[in-house]
Amino acid sequence: MKDDSGPNRPTDLTNKVRASDMPLSDKMPAAMAFIIGVDGPSYRPVGACMVLDGDGGWRGSLSSGCIDRDIAHHAADVARSGQSRLLRYGAGSPFRDLELPCGGGLDIRILPAPSPDIVARLAADMAARRPLRLWIGKELRLTAGEKGALELSVLPDPRFAIFGKGPEALAFARMTSGAGYDTILASPDPETLAGVGAGAVTVRLDGAASLKMVPVDAYTAGVVFFHDHDDEPAILRQLLAGPAFYIGAQGSRRAAAHRLEVLRGMGVPEHQLARLRGPIGLIPSTRDPRTLAASVLAEVLAEASKQ
Repeated sequence: MKDDSGPNRPTDLTNKVRASDMPLSDKMPAAMAFIIGVDGPSYRPVGACMVLDGDGGWRGSLSSGCIDRDIAHHAADVARSGQSRLLRYGAGSPFRDLELPCGGGLDIRILPAPSPDIVARLAADMAARRPLRLWIGKELRLTAGEKGALELSVLPDPRFAIFGKGPEALAFARMTSGAGYDTILASPDPETLAGVGAGAVTVRLDGAASLKMVPVDAYTAGVVFFHDHDDEPAILRQLLAGPAFYIGAQGSRRAAAHRLEVLRGMGVPEHQLARLRGPIGLIPSTRDPRTLAASVLAEVLAEASKQ
């Protein structure tokens, strides 16, 4: 197959993807397929990856499923030959029997297996929730140090640190963990902790030392659900002093205003207070836990998309 760059291949651009867009496992990849160009609507972003294992199985998806099997077939050829391959699907594709229902076009670059060192670095950085950059280098192999035509910035997936008690905290923790996001539920209430199930990590809140057990980084959202707002100040002060990309607390506008005054009285500076959201959620004045959970999750993910 002709090895050109395709009409819409990004050049000297950084494309942001999440760690979940790089579906690595403990198996060494036999080949990796990347979306390098998009025309029109697309189910997946530029930079999304599909991984072929040595046993012929694959992980990840570059479409809604309509072309993944064909990509895996070509990836197996690349794994055997060691030669990169460029594919075009949708508009302008030679594969007329494989249409994209969305009506767009995709350029897919399939690369032979990267070096074990690169795979080890990817795995280590993802496990440690460190952002990293990768390039498809001049030799059309995945590299970590040689700038090439397609630059990828791989960001950790959003993580949720949830503080609270009762049905709102539970509904939100169940929703985020059920959607596959790393979730930590911290509560002083044993019943709340027992109700979340196995999908979330739980922390029993019992003083300042227990707050430090909740990991927070720049890709973590801190969300607080307490009806008794006296439980909030110490938690919010710690969150506001940290790197979380989203910090919000449940409650009415009156509760939010009182919360700010309490935090000011504790010496929290104005530039930190400006980061605090409340009321939270895209839907105003929700009155059931599930609607509130969906409303807040949408707001958090909208903020995460700006990273």
